[in-house]
Amino acid sequence: MRRAQATSVSAVLVAAATAFAALPAQAAEGLLPQVHAKAETPAVFDDEEGGNASADDPAIWRNDADPNRSLVIATAKEGGIRVYDLDAREVQSIPAQPAPGPDDAPGRINNVDIVGNYAVVSDRGFDALRIYSIDANRAGAPLEEVTDPANAPLIFSADQAEVNDETTAYGLAVWQDPESGRIFAAASEAGRTTHALLELKPDAEGKVGYTKVRTLDLPAEFTLPNGATWSPCEEPGELPQSEGMVADPAAGVLYIGQEDVGFWRVNADFTGEPELVDAVRDFGVPATWDPATEECTYGEDPGFGGDVLTADVEGLTLWNEPKGQGYLLVSSQGDNTFAVYGRSDNKYRGGFALAPGSVIDGSEDCDGAAVLNAPLGERYPNGLAVIHDGYDDPQVEGREGSNYKFVDLAELKAAVGLR
Repeated sequence: MRRAQATSVSAVLVAAATAFAALPAQAAEGLLPQVHAKAETPAVFDDEEGGNASADDPAIWRNDADPNRSLVIATAKEGGIRVYDLDAREVQSIPAQPAPGPDDAPGRINNVDIVGNYAVVSDRGFDALRIYSIDANRAGAPLEEVTDPANAPLIFSADQAEVNDETTAYGLAVWQDPESGRIFAAASEAGRTTHALLELKPDAEGKVGYTKVRTLDLPAEFTLPNGATWSPCEEPGELPQSEGMVADPAAGVLYIGQEDVGFWRVNADFTGEPELVDAVRDFGVPATWDPATEECTYGEDPGFGGDVLTADVEGLTLWNEPKGQGYLLVSSQGDNTFAVYGRSDNKYRGGFALAPGSVIDGSEDCDGAAVLNAPLGERYPNGLAVIHDGYDDPQVEGREGSNYKFVDLAELKAAVGLR
């Protein structure tokens, strides 16, 4: 198996240590502000009765004609796609595609992003993108698939046999280039470090296909400040994968969360060298895979990790503010917290935890999140954050439930102390 070239991150780690000295006291002490959800979606269940549905990643579509009728579009893996209104009520459920053959996997809708009036999802079961038009006037069915089957090739696989190996399309980000108007998507490969840059191409009949532009590999090995070479501990045959991604089209950059490493800043056109913005706490910690326990056994921490993120690094979302300002929100899944970085300088600005309230529980094992800093009618006049909860309480006995929490963006902003 080809290994990515070892990358030196000494400068990044030194910069991270310097930044830590200026962290807010709450972060330095391990204490973060708490915010609470205003609403939550019905739980989906990862069992046969529930259609093997598992919540994962949300996106927010603003209805410019009537913001009160804006939508949250979210993935449910083998359960397909769920669409919710601003009261967190389900308005549409789209099933995943059935398996193409008896020995093949069914569709598995992993991540979602929105560009204009299109919702784009990664279908891990088919190693493909699926594109949906959004129209709130289609009562009960605002999403309609418009993928052009003749122009929707496999992204990472050569054939169905390779699709069945499940190193397929995983994470996703979609954006429109502000200068050319062209629409692009970035997809990550499950269990690998490869990312594909794709161009989406609508045709005159309303169908949308895509073509691959180029690929980019993140490192799988790193040269530490002490000269040692380190790789994150993974299951045999796997490399440190990415899932959470978000584009900042105005800046021409893409942020990628490499789960066991940290998060990166790369050029949106996949040229140039990736820059590691912040590393996870156990970056550089030696570990080996124990086949008996099917877990990693860790050695002594050499102290090269960051001070904010606990692996896995998961959902990344952009929080726009006027004049190119704003924030980058990163899910620190390992400690059930969220980190906020400056959009323009990528410096850590604070964090928060989505905690249980009197009625609605908080967020645990968060995979994806979405923020829209725009008025959304009467319910969310100051904007909305939607956060995945991988362990919805109260649990139904014998069933694994997950869902999405809706948070008033004004509360979140005030709690973190953002201007």
